Amino acid sequence: MDYSLRHGLKVCVIGAGQVGATFAYALMIRGLASEIVLIDVNKDLASGQAEDMSHGLPYVSPTKIFAGDYGDCEDADIVVISAGAAQKSGETRLDLTKRNVDIMAKVVPDICRYASNAILIILSNPVDILTYAAYKFSGLPQNRVLGSGTALDSSRFRYLLSQHIGVDPRNVHAYIIGEHGDSEVPVWSLVHVSGVQLDDYCQSLHINMQADIRNSIFEQVRDAAYHLIEKKGATYHAIGLATLNIVESIARDQNTIYSVSSYISDYHGISDVCASVPCKINRDGVNERVLLRLSSDELAAFKKSIAIIKETIISAGL
Repeated sequence: MDYSLRHGLKVCVIGAGQVGATFAYALMIRGLASEIVLIDVNKDLASGQAEDMSHGLPYVSPTKIFAGDYGDCEDADIVVISAGAAQKSGETRLDLTKRNVDIMAKVVPDICRYASNAILIILSNPVDILTYAAYKFSGLPQNRVLGSGTALDSSRFRYLLSQHIGVDPRNVHAYIIGEHGDSEVPVWSLVHVSGVQLDDYCQSLHINMQADIRNSIFEQVRDAAYHLIEKKGATYHAIGLATLNIVESIARDQNTIYSVSSYISDYHGISDVCASVPCKINRDGVNERVLLRLSSDELAAFKKSIAIIKETIISAGL
């Protein structure tokens, strides 16, 4: 059943910085939630963001938006966690691990004390490690803890491919899997344009999609965050929209497939790790994982990416 039709959707956002506030703003505009709570250690920041957004309510659907504390998470349907130390220029996502695991260890138990029935969505980086940490610290079922993972990377992949071949990005179907970071894996073998495999589509229209073009596109996907951090200090618009669509799939029980990070058990023989693979998202959270038929090179790269995540999980003491 659609949450918004049943009792109204309550969403709590932990971390009212650029990512959290951008997501909350997108959520307000979409008119999906009846209640949005912003929580931040900087109470003035949370209050200011809530007040600023509230001034726009005459132009959107009625929504209660306010700054609160963890007690206000009671009866929340979804809790989005974007709190964490910011990524510095030149710093890899995995370099953030120890600082942000400590934050997660404090935040998650406080959330679950009041919102034990909520679905947790982790945005903080390194998202795969922190999704694993949140799963362990929360004690929640596997399906109710997920991270944004490579949903954004997959979106970047689709966009850049669409620009190269000249079609609407919504008609390009492509996934990035594994780590949300330097070892992520593009699944070239399964890219298609409205049902036509990429190679066939490009060949029929005489579009160059040779190895150098593929490498350039993937490098732009993989390095996008570093590039944007150098330009503007942070990335928040696209991840805000990606998170909004994940939340909508949960709220409206849409069964939409996104490449998100969640606890994996026996996926191509891989278990006990959080990493991104295409997942069907509905009111239960991660309802099921889609088993991709990977090429041998893609499977090897995926397993290498998983090994990097697992090594970091161990080094973080999780």
